[in-house]
Amino acid sequence: MNGKRVRISNDSLNSYGSRVLTEGMNVEQYQRNPVLLYMHERGNVIGFVKDLKVEDGEVTGELVFDEATELSKRCKKQYEFGSLRMVSVGIDILELSDADEHLVQGQTRPTVTKSKLFEVSLVDIGSNDDAIVLKKNGTVINLGKDGECLLPLLNNKPQKSKDMDQKIIALQLGLPETADETAISTKIAELKASKDNEEKLRKENETLQLGRITSVVEKAIAEKRIGADKKEQFVELGKKVGVEDLEKTFEAMSPQVKLSAVIGHQGGASTVTTATYKKLSEVPSDKLEEMREKQPEEYKRLYKAEYGMECEI
Repeated sequence: MNGKRVRISNDSLNSYGSRVLTEGMNVEQYQRNPVLLYMHERGNVIGFVKDLKVEDGEVTGELVFDEATELSKRCKKQYEFGSLRMVSVGIDILELSDADEHLVQGQTRPTVTKSKLFEVSLVDIGSNDDAIVLKKNGTVINLGKDGECLLPLLNNKPQKSKDMDQKIIALQLGLPETADETAISTKIAELKASKDNEEKLRKENETLQLGRITSVVEKAIAEKRIGADKKEQFVELGKKVGVEDLEKTFEAMSPQVKLSAVIGHQGGASTVTTATYKKLSEVPSDKLEEMREKQPEEYKRLYKAEYGMECEI
């Protein structure tokens, strides 16, 4: 029955909880000497593998029996009859991985991500589940029915289930557990847009609030309730207590007038000598009210000289 194509290896999970990735299997050296053994036994060559192919996640080929020995003749007859129908690979392990992307549900040992094919055997109990022979650092690892596996365990590393993760994410987003990836992605986008909008509104409100606070502080400076050097201090206070409480604070403060000269009363009479005053702060406090009433224009001139703005009396 030569010419029948058989599957030699694929990515499926074997009985020892490991996998051999087809895409990482190097077959170039084997194709130079495509030997077919019986039960992975050196010296028991029964033929060769013809037309070896690596495609669609599996390695396949056609078994050719040389019939040079009684063993080869017997194997051919049993293969054609169907009592021997399994094949298995012998590979050198070049690289192992326990990364999540290389593990499948139920896997307990690392995945062989890179390997080198060195022989193919006809076996009595085969398939990926039972009859794969591996080599690591020169040591044979027989994954046959009764073999001992030397590959390390994954230390009970939990294998993530994509479906379970998707259900958990869906429920956390307030969606039914049956929600698909499109629904989950749409919900995440909506939440992100909502969060971005909230952040934008928060910043706009902060800007408006700061504008109101600054306006109130500048008004208090203009009214001489506080000095200009205190502006930042009261702006920070406004951020903490709010605009309304800041306004109440300023309302409780009386305007401050700097006095640099005092002219006393003589003979019970009070007079304002304006010729010596260059600004309002030079006028004695007991003369200010008199000047407002009797010399309003002079008062306005000195006020403007002091504060840089017009005064309405």
